[in-house]
Amino acid sequence: MTLWLAVIGMAIVTYALRASFLLLPENTQLPSLVRRALRYVPPAVLTAIWAPELLLRDGALALSLGNVRLLAGAVAIVAAWRFRLTYLTIAAGMLALHLLAAGNAAAAEAPQKVIAIEGVTEYRLDNGLRVLTVPDPGADTVTVHVTYLVGSRQEGYGEKGMAHLLEHLMFRGSPLHRDLKREFAARGARWNGTTAYDRTNYFETMPASEANLDWALGMEADRMVNSFIAKADLDSEMTVVRNEFEMGENDPGAVLFQRTLQLAYAWHNYGHPVIGARSDIENVPIARLQAFYRTWYQPDNALLIVGGRFDPARALELVQKTFAPIPRPARALPSLYTEEPTQDGARTVTLRRAGEAPMVSALYRIPAGSDPDYPALDVLVNVLGSTPSGRLHRALVKKGLANYTWGFERALHDPGFASFGAGLPKDASVDAARDALLAELEGIARHPVRAEEVRRAKTELLNDFDKAERDTRALVRALAEFAAIGDWRLFYLYRDRLREVTVADVQRVALAYLKPANRVLGVFLPTRHPHRAQIPPPP
Repeated sequence: MTLWLAVIGMAIVTYALRASFLLLPENTQLPSLVRRALRYVPPAVLTAIWAPELLLRDGALALSLGNVRLLAGAVAIVAAWRFRLTYLTIAAGMLALHLLAAGNAAAAEAPQKVIAIEGVTEYRLDNGLRVLTVPDPGADTVTVHVTYLVGSRQEGYGEKGMAHLLEHLMFRGSPLHRDLKREFAARGARWNGTTAYDRTNYFETMPASEANLDWALGMEADRMVNSFIAKADLDSEMTVVRNEFEMGENDPGAVLFQRTLQLAYAWHNYGHPVIGARSDIENVPIARLQAFYRTWYQPDNALLIVGGRFDPARALELVQKTFAPIPRPARALPSLYTEEPTQDGARTVTLRRAGEAPMVSALYRIPAGSDPDYPALDVLVNVLGSTPSGRLHRALVKKGLANYTWGFERALHDPGFASFGAGLPKDASVDAARDALLAELEGIARHPVRAEEVRRAKTELLNDFDKAERDTRALVRALAEFAAIGDWRLFYLYRDRLREVTVADVQRVALAYLKPANRVLGVFLPTRHPHRAQIPPPP
């Protein structure tokens, strides 16, 4: 920029000063240093320091004030003005503007290495963002995966389904990326977002290139704090989410599972479906959704994973460029303290609605996914629920009592659950299937777990870990899931614990958790015309 351009630029911003300050909200809280500057420092000086960033960051003055280099530039400008050094004032203003254009990333420290485990390296930015690099030189793609540690567990009263709604709105654009789906398509990206109890994920996998990686990181940084989250988009996406909700309501198995979960968790949010409640989905105010976004979608509550073919050093530079300008939020994350009390007796729910065939199920609460006993529970669920070698399949399907059986567990941040069940023929005896199911689940004291069952289950489960470690995209997903449980390093700790599981461990956890007092029994009885009591709304 020539001296004449600098002079013209300074003149323009001088005349525009008063208008630019009108951009500040009336209730803006300003530090005393800023107030004195606004009162005593000439318009051109202040504009040179703050105006560009005010416009870019929606009034976030704290960004400039927290930047040592920008403060140094401000001091230089004020000093030059004080002693009437006009050309020096212009030069100092140009320096300050240059520093502003470079952004806070230039002033922040480089990402700090935290730990490296088996080719996965963690770094941390000054703003709290955690970054994992998972390089795979043999891959032909690069994946950018962002996990926010917020899901349905963090929703409040009247907010059931908010985390999932927000996931949908995150694809409706931001100031720098107004048509995300078109941009994804232009880069040949495979992309998606998913919401669960403890986290929300966003990812895109693209042909490996620095340009694609730079674009994806910039896009994720922009929508982390600048997504529109607009009322018009909420009105549109609400109908999409409501359709998803209604699909679940038309699935008797899904409804039965949710009813048993509600009985198992009377207080904790795990008892509520991730998809939410119809009334909350339809009526949640946009202001509450925006507040939820501003609270949880921040760098100190996120994990960024870059996997595939890329240069790790260059990737970190791009991460620094795109994410470091986002300031660490001043707010403290809300503390969640609700604990589900120990269940004090067997519970039962009977579901009657339209459907083809009956089902029986049993759900048991189990420890959190980070608990040292969880790998043994994983093995136990496999011993019981796998097909066709599992005990439930042999006891119900092979004997004609059921068409199919299932067994699965959910490793969660807080104590989770294991669910088992069977789908029956239309004319089958529900009582016989229920009794056979419970006899297998709660009869391990009479029929102990065998060594060959444990060996088979461990082999199958460890094969899943081996496959994930050989497929970068699968590994990235797995690391994100374990991060939501408590720490991405649990992936490796869990694998190592799984290798050490013994027959005695599996027997012990079976006797500890698969007991009647910890059970919720669910029964679905197809009913063509169910009789229900419709409760009217308050007058």
